[in-house]
Amino acid sequence: MKKTILFALSACASPLLADGKRELDAHEHGVGVLNIAMEGSDIAMEFHAPGADIVGFEHPAETAQDHAAIDQAIALLSQPFDLFSLPSAAKCALIEAEAELEGDEEHDEHDHDEHAHDEHNEHEHAEHNDHSNSQHTEFHAEYILKCDAPESLTKVTFEYFNIFENALEVEVQIVTSSGAKAFEVTREKATLDLSGLF
Repeated sequence: MKKTILFALSACASPLLADGKRELDAHEHGVGVLNIAMEGSDIAMEFHAPGADIVGFEHPAETAQDHAAIDQAIALLSQPFDLFSLPSAAKCALIEAEAELEGDEEHDEHDHDEHAHDEHNEHEHAEHNDHSNSQHTEFHAEYILKCDAPESLTKVTFEYFNIFENALEVEVQIVTSSGAKAFEVTREKATLDLSGLF
């Protein structure tokens, strides 16, 4: 599914998605990125958020509690209608959903390497790796929807902010047959007005 969504998004709006990539590279805590590609009744969504926004930490899962938090987050991120509420009149159905934590394996490799150093150096390396490598840890979710009445997609309410208390903002990029547009949705203004977009 990942290739399908990425192809749809990149083919429609490469310059806009390049801006989104820069946003992700900056990995600003509290800020997620939602890319949406719409064609007819088909909708592809791709969502990224820093680990700290979703589970409150970005280090590799070390305890049973960490693993449980990540598993719960992935389960929540696999339910797009719980995160992004769409008008019922649009009659949207979820075709496919996929969510994962990216970057955890990389952290584990670094953590393993650190054990080869003495205790003092291990502490210094751990601090360095926590600072630099944490930028690569983020949650990534992709969704495929089909809406019988896409013209009724007049708004999206971001329940996401109610579920993840560390999330502050989502940069939204939407590609339709009429072009590409960018929006900013915040915790304080959690409803995105799509009136006139179609």
